[in-house]
Formats: sequence, C-alpha cells, structure tokens
Amino acid sequence: MEKRVLLGMSGGLDSSYSAMVLAEDGYTVEGAVLKMHDDTDVAAAQEVADSLGISLRVIDCRERFENCVVNNFIEEYAKGRTPNPCVRCNSEVKFDLLCRTADEAGIPYVATGHYARLAYIKETGRYCIERAADLRKDQSYVLWRLEQQQLARLIFPLGTQTKEAVRIVARERRLSSADRPESQEICFIPDGDYVQFIEQKKGPFTPGDFIDINGKRVGQHKGIIRYTIGQRKGLGLSMGEPVFVGKIDPIENTVTVVPSEFTYSNRLFVEELNFSGMHPMQKGKKQLYVKLRYLAPLVLADVTFCSGGAYVFLHMPARAVTPGQSAVFYEDNRIAFGGIISGNRSIPDENP
Repeated sequence: MEKRVLLGMSGGLDSSYSAMVLAEDGYTVEGAVLKMHDDTDVAAAQEVADSLGISLRVIDCRERFENCVVNNFIEEYAKGRTPNPCVRCNSEVKFDLLCRTADEAGIPYVATGHYARLAYIKETGRYCIERAADLRKDQSYVLWRLEQQQLARLIFPLGTQTKEAVRIVARERRLSSADRPESQEICFIPDGDYVQFIEQKKGPFTPGDFIDINGKRVGQHKGIIRYTIGQRKGLGLSMGEPVFVGKIDPIENTVTVVPSEFTYSNRLFVEELNFSGMHPMQKGKKQLYVKLRYLAPLVLADVTFCSGGAYVFLHMPARAVTPGQSAVFYEDNRIAFGGIISGNRSIPDENP
C-alpha cells in the first residue's frame, strides 16, 4: 500500500513531532487542521506545516462540531449528567472527517498525535486501541468509540514514546512547537467557565433545593449545571461534616448531598456500547478491567451483557461513579469495549 498519510494537526508539539517521525519512516505526510470553532488556531498549524514542508488542508467543521459536540455537552449538563466532549468529538467529528478527507484524496492512512497504540487481535480478527507506553499520558480512554473501519487505517506515532522524550527531541530538532504549552481541557471554552458558556447558550438555570439522603432540605443550590457527582467545593453548606454531591435530579431540580462514604459504589450500568477488541455481545459474562474516568485507575469488574447495555460489578468500590462519563473496558491493556455510564437504570444488588 502506498505510504501516504493524512495527519491531523493542531500546531502543538505532539502532532508536529508525529509529522517529523512519519516523514523519517518514509511516509509522504499531508496535514489537515480541523477548524472546529472560532478559537481553533489554524495559523499555528499552518506555521508548523510550513516549517516541515508539508501541505495543509483546512477542514471547516464548525457547524458539525456545534451540532455533535457542543449541543450534546449542553444537553447532558441540563440533564444532570457530566459529559466528556473529547470522546464524542473523536468519533463523530475528528476521526470521521479525517478518514473521509483521506478517502477523497486517495490517502490510505490517517495519523494523529494521540498517546495510544493500535493493536490487531488475531483471535477476533478485530482492531482495537491499546494503552500507550507512557501511561501518564495515555489517551486510549477517549478513543473507545472509534469504529473498525477507522481503526484499520490509523497510525499513532507517539504510542511508544514518552512526553519527556518527545519534548527533548523536538528541542534538539528545533521544532517551532517544542515549548508550546498543553492545550486546555475543553477546547471550545478557552477560559474554562463552562457554566457561563452553557447559560449564554441556554439561559440561566433555576435554583433549587439541596437535600440530604433522607430527602430533607438543607439549603439552596444555584442551578444543577454547577454540580457534578463527587463534588465538595462550592456547595456553600455548613452541615457539621464534609458533604459531597451524591445525586442530581433534573426533574425535581434537586441536588442530593451525602457524607463521603456514600460517594462510593461497586455497581453501575453502561449503555451506548461500542465493541473494539471483542465481538459484540448482548448476553453472557466477561471479567475485564474498567476505567471510569480519564485519570482513574483500572478496576477489575464482572460484566454481564444484556439488551441495551451491560451491568458492571466492581471488585473494589469506586468513588463518584458519574452518569454521562465513559466506562472503558480493557483486556491485556487493550480496549475490549466501552460505553456511557447511565443514571436511569436500576441495578440488582448482586451480579445477575
């Protein structure tokens, strides 16, 4: 197969280093920057592309990003859930458009600067994402929704690298992005004030009641979008002991606060499943490791598949299991499947 690759570029260190490595490996590299919103730094990507002598396509996907990512982000918070916009962006915008653009240009491969590896499992005949060698920077968690046809053509040049090594080599090679700072967590909210962002789009959220685990009113909250499961800071309550957000009810407009011990759970339900290394299942059981947040450790879990999702029973209770977040399941450090944590499904006390 012809060694042409379309590289997603942002102007940052990781994609710049990836371009350099791919070229040294004999690939003809062409760049693409996705203009997702008005704060996308197209000029930085163009500067890097020019310095490396590669062409750069600008893909204006602001409308699609708004519809698929921003609107979902707002609606999830309005439902009392805490979304991860990067997960949805990767599957519905970034990798989809990179693959489509590559197809139109007759380019067989697509690459990005993610810290992840690609694996092919002979036993299942399926591709999947594998955790990066640098576990501190591993980004496999946000890639679980990618489809088989996308995975089959991907290249991750940084999968075997450490961030420190990448920056050192970039400085030695005098890459213009060598000392560029890390990008912010939510790219479309540069100042990080997601509450203001949502209320500018949707209007102010009505204050409501804080209640305790017995349903007793203990104070007034400022609108449910200001809170997430496990939160302690910013509650403004004085209850004689530390309390944390344990539940958000958008219908009743209440936020339940609980003592620390009630923030732990050993069971959950996941929906919107996407299978990677393992074949799709609607029944049966599997023991896998699961990651419940981007920075959370892996926890051993028993998984029971059913129509519409899977019941998950953790071997060790996890703190702040949060509806809307991703649950990503691993086998031998490779993604078996992933799903979205549900807050609306009753879960039996014991593994069915």
